[in-house]
Amino acid sequence: MEEPLVPLVPMSHTAHIRSHRKPRRNAPSLAMRAGVAGGVLSTLAVAGAAGSASAAEPVTQTMELPTLTADLATQVAESADATQQAAANYQLQAERDAAAAKAAKQAKADLADAKTKAEAKKKAAEAARKAAAADAVSRSSARTVLSASASTSTNVAAPASGSVATVVAFLKAQVGDAYVMGGTGPNAWDCSGLVQAAFKQVGVDLPRVSQDQSVSGTPVSLSNVQVGDILYWGAAGSAYHVGVYIGNGQYLDAANPSKGVVIQDLSGYPATGAVRVL
Repeated sequence: MEEPLVPLVPMSHTAHIRSHRKPRRNAPSLAMRAGVAGGVLSTLAVAGAAGSASAAEPVTQTMELPTLTADLATQVAESADATQQAAANYQLQAERDAAAAKAAKQAKADLADAKTKAEAKKKAAEAARKAAAADAVSRSSARTVLSASASTSTNVAAPASGSVATVVAFLKAQVGDAYVMGGTGPNAWDCSGLVQAAFKQVGVDLPRVSQDQSVSGTPVSLSNVQVGDILYWGAAGSAYHVGVYIGNGQYLDAANPSKGVVIQDLSGYPATGAVRVL
C-alpha cells in the first residue's frame, strides 16, 4: 500500500531565525500609556507657557516668601528682645557696682570717723583721770589743813549783827529750796546764783558764775577761813562749785538736784580754796 504524500510547503530562508520584534501589546495597555503621555505633554505645555510668561515679566514674589518673611521678623524681634534684656542686665549690674562702691566708700569714712571719735574719747578719759587724780590729791591736802584748823574754827559762830550776819541769815532762809541749773531764786537756785543773791543783800555785786566768784575778793587759806568766806571747788578761775562757810566746820550751798539747798560738813567734801569779800 502506498503511503500518502505530504505536500511540501516552501519555507523562507529566514524562517529559522528568531524574530526580534516585541510581542504586540493589547489595546487597553496602549490606551493607558497614551493617556499618561498626553498628561505629561499637557504638563510640559503648561510649564512651557509659564516659562514664557516668566521670561516676559519678572516674578517679584513667590508663595514661600511670606513664610520666610514672617520667620525673619520673628527672629529679628527675638534678637532685639535679647539685646534689650542684655543691656538692662548690664545697666543693673553697673548700678549694683556703683552702689557697692559708694557703700564701701561710706563705710571707710564711717570707720575713720569712728576712729577719730574713739581717740577723742580716749584723750578726754585720760584728761578726766588726771584731773580726778589731781583733785584727789588736793582734797587729801585740804583734809589735812581742815583737821588742823578745825580746833581753832570750831567755836567760831556767825556774828549777831553786821553784813556777815545778814548774808548767813539769808542763806539759812533758803535751806530746803530746789536746785535748778541756772536758777537765781526766789525758790530755786544753782550754787553761784545763791551766793550772788546772798551777798547782794549787803550791797556786794558778785559775778554770776562760780569761775569768776572764785577769784573775787581776797584769797585766804583754808586754815584761816572765817564765817562769810566764799568756798570754791576746783582751780581758782575755773571753779565748778561754790558755797559759803557758816562756822563750826560747816558750809551752806545749793548742792545738786537731789539735795537742793543744804548745810553740809566741810570735812565730808573739802573745798579747794576760799576768798573773802567782807
